[in-house]
Order: sequence, then C-alpha cells, then structure tokens
Amino acid sequence: MTTVEVPHGSRSVVLTVSEVIAETADTCSLVFAVPDQLRDAFAYRPGQFLTLRIPSERTGSVARCYSLASSPHTDQAPKVTVKRTVDGYGSNWICDTVRAGDQLEVLPPSGVFSPKDLNADLLLFAAGSGITPVVSILKSALAEGTGKVTLIYANRDEGSVIFAAELRELATRHADRLAVVHWLESVQGLPDAAQLAAVAAPFTERQAFMCGPGPFMAAVHDALARLQVPRTNVHAEVFNSLAGDPFADREVAEVSDAEAADAATVEVELDGEVHTLAWPRKRTLVDIMLDAGIDVPYSCQEGECGSCACTLVDGEVEMDNSEILDPEDVADGYILGCQAHPITDTVRITF
Repeated sequence: MTTVEVPHGSRSVVLTVSEVIAETADTCSLVFAVPDQLRDAFAYRPGQFLTLRIPSERTGSVARCYSLASSPHTDQAPKVTVKRTVDGYGSNWICDTVRAGDQLEVLPPSGVFSPKDLNADLLLFAAGSGITPVVSILKSALAEGTGKVTLIYANRDEGSVIFAAELRELATRHADRLAVVHWLESVQGLPDAAQLAAVAAPFTERQAFMCGPGPFMAAVHDALARLQVPRTNVHAEVFNSLAGDPFADREVAEVSDAEAADAATVEVELDGEVHTLAWPRKRTLVDIMLDAGIDVPYSCQEGECGSCACTLVDGEVEMDNSEILDPEDVADGYILGCQAHPITDTVRITF
C-alpha cells in the first residue's frame, strides 16, 4: 500500500484514493476522498486539473497533471482519469500500482480551461484521454446550464471510448440538448481539418473547447479557422510533462537595491481587486504576487500548464518560455505570469 507521511511542501496535501475505476483496457480513474477541512481548498471549476506527485526511484518524484473528469455540480468526490502512454512513467505507475486506500500527494485544483458561462452553447472536441476535462465541462453544462452541447469525440476504435456508457446515458437523458458525434479511426480513419469543419459547420456561433493529442488539436484549430470561428471563442487545453518540482516550497529571493531602483510598476487586477506592485525586472509576475501575499493562480512555474495565464492590458513584457501559447493567444495579449518579466516601466495586467 502506498502511504505518504507528510506533504513535501506547504501547498500540497495528502489524499486517500477511495476508489479505482477501470474505464477501458488502458485507462483508469482515481476517486479521491477529501476531508471536510479541505473542501474549500479542493473546490474546483469544470475543466480544471490536479497535479499528482508520483514516486520515482531515480529522481525521488515526478509531477504530473491529470484532468478532473468529475463535475463539481454532479459528482460527490473529485476524480482524475489516467490513460497509459507507451513511455509514460506517471501513467503506467498509476495504472499498475494505485489501489483503493492508497495515499497520494496532491496540489489543489488549477487550470483555466473552463467556461465562463455554463449557459452558453458549447462545441466540444476530444480525442482519446482528452475527453477528461471535456466531459467535466459537458456534465456541468447539462446540470447547471441551459445551452445546447455538441461533443465530437475521436478514438482508435469502439473499445477505446472512455466514458462510453456515461455518454450514452447523458445523451439519452438530455436528448434535447446534447449531441455526441463519435469518430472512430478504425472505421473512418484519422479526422482531418476538412472533415472536422464539415461536422462543426452548424455550430460556429458556439464557444469551442478542445483537448487531445497535438495532431488532433492542430486539425481542430485549422477546422475552426476555416469556419471563421472567432479566436476568442476557441479554448484549448495542452499538457506537457513537468520537469521541475511544483511541490517544493519556493524560496523568497532578496531584492537588491539596484533591482528595486530599476523595478517597473505593475497594476494587476485579480478577482475584482486591483493591486499595484513594484516589479523587479529579473523576477516573474507570479513571484512578486506571491511575495506580496496575493493568492495568484499557478501550478508548475515552468510555463507548461497555463494555470497562470493572464492578459496584458498595457505595457510590454517578455517571457522565458511561452511555447504553450498559440501565436494567436500572444497576439490577443495572453501571457504566462510565471514566465513574464517587464520591459516597459509601467504594466497593466488582468487575470
């Protein structure tokens, strides 16, 4: 049995796995028991993810982000779903090792892949395990919203369809609001942009959310561009393996007199409050907000998860790593708070 004596940092907690569900031959779900005193910390929005600490004999641990497939509006406990990948250390360890009663170290929910309005009409795209955050959004919209939902879901074959029975039941129960379009590679081949555009053509006014492997996401982006869906209506979730350790407590670095003298001034709006801070140019936005005691959203601090994405309203910044952002995102003013440094003397940012 896997047990964790104490968490490795002040942000993480130890949760017990209450149930392990075999979803398909290569996919399982972990349901977590959340104690009452942690309910607020583990309240989450549809489409968010948890970061799990996976033991490793070589490095001590690795951090992996897994989407919540549960809905905060329909499910009693948070559930992440994990699909094996050929060389995926984390996914194979979870599927091979974790059993009910085991304990895992977990960071609180994070991520921005979530609808602002559950009443909106939605166009959802998923491929393979990309269904995990998408089904959370789908269930939440059906339970709490009023809009129509169309899901286009691609898989290798019928046996690879995660949540097949649940999706059938939802489609039957919400026949007037939910349409599920399955695309099986074994029958139809890999979907290309033209084919996806043909399926999505009736729904171009909707908010679009997508998650899946890179080639699938590229095809969906291309399809929506062909249909002239506004970039602001397109939302993508992308995960990369984390190289660092988000579980370790960060060290507060001393700001020298020279750094303080050359600092920019940033005005940050977060949760309706505006904060004005000095921003030393070698520090990141997340760093200075945490040092000021502000509960800024972040997870990996590597520019790989998108949790700290925010909008540059005025001024200029540079980023150490922005590969997770599309060129269109950058053009629309999106930046990563954990990677951003000021260029201009004054900057305005909103979360």
